[in-house]
Amino acid sequence: MSRTITKIPASSPRMLASAIGVALSASSVAHLAQAAEDTEQKGQRNSISLGATSITGEEQDNTSYQVEKASSQKYTAPLVDTPRSVTVVPQQVLKDTAATSLQDALRTVPGITFGAGEGGNPQGDRPFIRGFDAQGDTYLDGVRDTGGQSREIFDIESIEVSKGPNSSFGGRGSAGGSLNLVSKTPQARDFTNGGFTYGSDQTRRYVLDVNRQFLDDSAAFRLNLMSHEQNVAGRDAINYDRWGVAPSLTFGLGTPTRVNLSYYHLESNDLPDSGIPYGYGSSTATAHVHDKPNDGGDSNNFYGLKDRDFRKTRADISTFSIEHDLNDTMTLKNTLRHGSTGQDYILTQPDDSKLNVNRFGTVWRRANSRVSTTTTTTNQTDLFGSFQALGFKHSYSTGLEFTGEETRVSSYTLSPNANPICTVAKGSLGGQCTSLSNPNPDDAWTGSIARNYYGTATKATSRGAYVFDTIELDPKWLLNVGLRYDTFDTVANTDSATGRSKIKEDSQFFNWQAGLVWKPVENASVYASYATSATPAGGLVGEGSDGNPLSAGAATSDLQPEETVNYELGTKWDLFHDRLSLTAAVFRTEKKNTRILVDALTYQNAGESQVDGLELSASGKITDQWQVFAGYSYLDSELVKSGLNGRNGVVSSGSSKGNQMPNTPKNTFSLWTTYDVTSKLTIGGGAFYVDQVYGDAGNTVYVPSYTRYDAMASYKLTKNVDLQLNVQNLTDKTYYDKAFSTHFANQAAGRTALFSTNFHF
Repeated sequence: MSRTITKIPASSPRMLASAIGVALSASSVAHLAQAAEDTEQKGQRNSISLGATSITGEEQDNTSYQVEKASSQKYTAPLVDTPRSVTVVPQQVLKDTAATSLQDALRTVPGITFGAGEGGNPQGDRPFIRGFDAQGDTYLDGVRDTGGQSREIFDIESIEVSKGPNSSFGGRGSAGGSLNLVSKTPQARDFTNGGFTYGSDQTRRYVLDVNRQFLDDSAAFRLNLMSHEQNVAGRDAINYDRWGVAPSLTFGLGTPTRVNLSYYHLESNDLPDSGIPYGYGSSTATAHVHDKPNDGGDSNNFYGLKDRDFRKTRADISTFSIEHDLNDTMTLKNTLRHGSTGQDYILTQPDDSKLNVNRFGTVWRRANSRVSTTTTTTNQTDLFGSFQALGFKHSYSTGLEFTGEETRVSSYTLSPNANPICTVAKGSLGGQCTSLSNPNPDDAWTGSIARNYYGTATKATSRGAYVFDTIELDPKWLLNVGLRYDTFDTVANTDSATGRSKIKEDSQFFNWQAGLVWKPVENASVYASYATSATPAGGLVGEGSDGNPLSAGAATSDLQPEETVNYELGTKWDLFHDRLSLTAAVFRTEKKNTRILVDALTYQNAGESQVDGLELSASGKITDQWQVFAGYSYLDSELVKSGLNGRNGVVSSGSSKGNQMPNTPKNTFSLWTTYDVTSKLTIGGGAFYVDQVYGDAGNTVYVPSYTRYDAMASYKLTKNVDLQLNVQNLTDKTYYDKAFSTHFANQAAGRTALFSTNFHF
């Protein structure tokens, strides 16, 4: 067997874990020894939990689930006066739910599902917001964060979810909404937070968060470290190991000019899991009709190969920003960022395309591979503040953005990998085939693996200019408007053994939004809004499948940007002395001018899809002891004009007209709540429901609905140490949280117990 795979040393995350452990031990011993004599002095400081870093010199409640204002200056009004659906997952919710990844965190936000990846569509985060793929619509501190990734949250303060088309905010894409991850930044105080989590399935997680001021308290340095190792409850063989480091430095704290430098590095080394194959409805079926995953009688079954499969990822992001207050009402900010992300993997897709599952009780271990690197450089300049003009108060934000992106995608050549008929199960055909009911991940792989350097290089250049304004017409009426103009130029060069092909497309588009807000009382609003988005061809810059003729290589296709519009009516109320935020909204989202397949390798901008929906949410405190973070989403989706069925320009039979959109559950509900039984003891729990989800536009494969329950309890052992127990998936429910369009669905983890010890000084 020939392999050309470079392994990351297994000691890397363990060495980091040891370093964090030594630092935690050293700091905890020193501080605990001084705790008795320093109680008076430390009592003057705000007590904080692990990772709770939104701290200023003013007294504030950092443990609340309620958030009053988004971090981005593009939101020119508080959330209660913002005429669109925005959900902010704060640090305390992340901590209480023991979330460690983006998917963990977004479980608490209804209306969001995740799609599965393979080879062409990369592994990593693929959120669907209100039924529309948002794979390329994730932002980090307001700047687009591109590249296929599985995002960690050890350096994340909060997550802002903006629902509905919002290309006026971020440019291309965002048909259903977008995500903004808010980083932890240096603060104007000294603190040390640390913690370690031990759990079932050999889970070991260590984190350290240190902030120190210097230069007479006008500057601060912050360092976040993380090491994470785990197997997966209810799944054989799988493991996920990663480590990360994120230093940041700020000068000019409390002065008119602030300079921030930050760096983020994350590295992982996994044995990945593609989940469970779809089974056919009958042994004579030749195509899926309405089929769900079939695990052969044991949901622990893993169909991959330890001897062949791996997934390694890397992310490096450097940011330099400078912010200057020109006067009391005007601030200028410039952000320069360079990021590089990469993936390198071979994973087993449990493929059913030869009807092996029903005919022989076997599975083909189809190998999917990818080697990709995405580099991005962005410069974003913002001017924001407030002024009076013509008798009206204006809160505004305007800016310019310039971005260059490049993705290079290649793969591995594996032999054999030729879609066999698996009449014999165990390890047959060089390890390609295995038993549906009793797969053996230790089967030997006797084939060969070699790097295939042919592939596609996609480059994109985008330029954007935008302006937002909230105009106070009078104390009870606000007008919120926004306008953005973008140019997006992309070129894809594909190299193969027969030569090079090239496809180029240049796009220009305007997007806008407008919302009228009526305030019946100071702490409430009723609004009506309209917003648009545009999705140009090649918008994912080679890091995903978007029904994109650039990837299909079709020179005869229409390449105009897809257009999405949203109509929304909503209301927002801050109740119980403004401690609890309630929201409700009804909306219609229409995606028109969609690229659909009309012939072999030919697309036209002739498709249309539609979602009518209702959303409800509650976040904050009902009483001083009782907190809640909850929501409900109803999505009635339809493929109004769907074109021909097919993938990558290859036509299959039938049409999907009138079908439900993939990855769009009709009903989703989430509830997370905690109660302070005493000043030291807090108990909590959650319930999460997701309706049936189709994996494909043809509605032939699906994953069933599910309800998952979680529970937690935390105890403040001392003022510096607290303990927390989380039990996720309390009833050990077998369910699927990602549906792929053809062959398989990803199975979620079973019951997982996590015990955390957190230090804070």
